[in-house]
Amino acid sequence: QVQLADSGGGSVQAGGSLRLSCAASAPTYKTGWFRQAPGKEREAVAVIYTNGGSAYYDVSVKGRFTISRDNANNTVFLQMDSLKPEDTAMYFCAAARESSRRSWMTVGAYEYWGQGTQVTVSS
Repeated sequence: QVQLADSGGGSVQAGGSLRLSCAASAPTYKTGWFRQAPGKEREAVAVIYTNGGSAYYDVSVKGRFTISRDNANNTVFLQMDSLKPEDTAMYFCAAARESSRRSWMTVGAYEYWGQGTQVTVSS
C-alpha cells in the first residue's frame, strides 16, 4: 500500500501561481496529477516517472505547468503558473508502483490516490 498526501491548493487570481505537493509513503513507479471540475470527468494533467524523470503533460497545461520530483523524499510537485479560471478544479495526485499498458492519462493506470486539494482561479 502507498499512501498519498496532496496539498498546496488555494484561491488565486488569473495569471497567478500555485505549487501542489504530493508526498508518498513509499517509492512509486510513476506519479501523476489529475483534476476534476464539478460535473466533469476526472482528467489527466501531468505525470512523472521516478526512474529517468520523464514527464508528460496534457496539451491544456503544457508550457504553464511543471511537474518535478524529489526522489529522496518520495515527493512530487506540480508548479502551476499563468493560471486560468478554467484550471479551477479539485486536483488529485495518483501513483502506481508498476508499469501499465494503459495510457498515463487514464484513471485506471494508477492504483493509489490522494484525497485532493482544491484550486480556484478567479478572473
